[in-house]
Amino acid sequence: MKVGLIGLQQSGKKTFFSLMTGRKNAAQIARKEGEALEGIAPIRDRRVDVLAGMFKPEKVKYAENTIVLCPEVDPKDQKRLWLESARRCDLLCILVRAFTSDEVFHPLGDVNPERDRQTLESEIVFADLEAIEKRLERIGREKKAGLSPQQELEEKTLLKVKEGIEKEMKICAPALDRQAQDAIRSLGLLTLKPFITAYNVDENEIGHKPGQKSDSAFYISCRIEEEIMALDKAEDRLAYLKDLGLEASGLDRMNQAAYDTMGLMSFYTVGEDEVRAWTIRKGTPAPEAGGKVHTDIQRGFIRVEIIKYDELVAAGGESAAKAQGKMQLKGRDYVLEDGDICHFRFNV
Repeated sequence: MKVGLIGLQQSGKKTFFSLMTGRKNAAQIARKEGEALEGIAPIRDRRVDVLAGMFKPEKVKYAENTIVLCPEVDPKDQKRLWLESARRCDLLCILVRAFTSDEVFHPLGDVNPERDRQTLESEIVFADLEAIEKRLERIGREKKAGLSPQQELEEKTLLKVKEGIEKEMKICAPALDRQAQDAIRSLGLLTLKPFITAYNVDENEIGHKPGQKSDSAFYISCRIEEEIMALDKAEDRLAYLKDLGLEASGLDRMNQAAYDTMGLMSFYTVGEDEVRAWTIRKGTPAPEAGGKVHTDIQRGFIRVEIIKYDELVAAGGESAAKAQGKMQLKGRDYVLEDGDICHFRFNV
């Protein structure tokens, strides 16, 4: 999954990107005008850590997101250099500055998080309206030669989306069926993409705010995240978070919010060679999930052996869980659930 990180200048995007991806000094990396940076962000999953401690594998592999650091949004810049890279992403993370600092200027004059959020959303809306209008104008010219059924569906869908955007003037996409989505997919409209919002607050505020502002918005402090990442041991990081009254770091909460928004979940494969998390959409049947591990599994799927994560942990190990009858044999109609530990049987 590609997560596009967008925000105004001096919102903390580069710091957040560096923390997510481990690419240090992102602010100093030379870029061409309009160029985005990409990096891989491992999703720090506590269940993977527990399973790794249980199986002592040679290799541990977390699920991953690709984080795209888009060029800064500048409402005064009509070229919208951030737009192309944002369109290529699956999900948008809007980073809003909510921290104060006499040393860090604000491009709009003062710190006003809700104004900035609305400014960013407006830029997204205006960019989509411009793209829709241009496409509708082209379709209008093509009408002289007659439109194909696909073009007629595209025009109808674009008019529906345009009406919805203009009515709300915010990111509020109308419900579209799969056929309608496919008809306008090439435009990469941002208002049709899922999005989350992160408020980058002062470090002394993070302990006084709940982790989540809403289902799709949450608070982080890049300063706090830097301190957390500087701790080598997982238990030290957990203790630090506990002192702040938080269950998870802002980076972990961002990844979880992205998963929830996209309707994703994790299943696991375990063994002495590797413990690994795999990302699938909720509602994925067992053969298709097996195809994530290897295409041969999906092609020659026979069955899958399932142990629920909580039951494995409660039993203290795989052998004990099997002895307690916790292993289930499932066929091709089984829909995987979040946290399933899987051993696929197949023959090709």
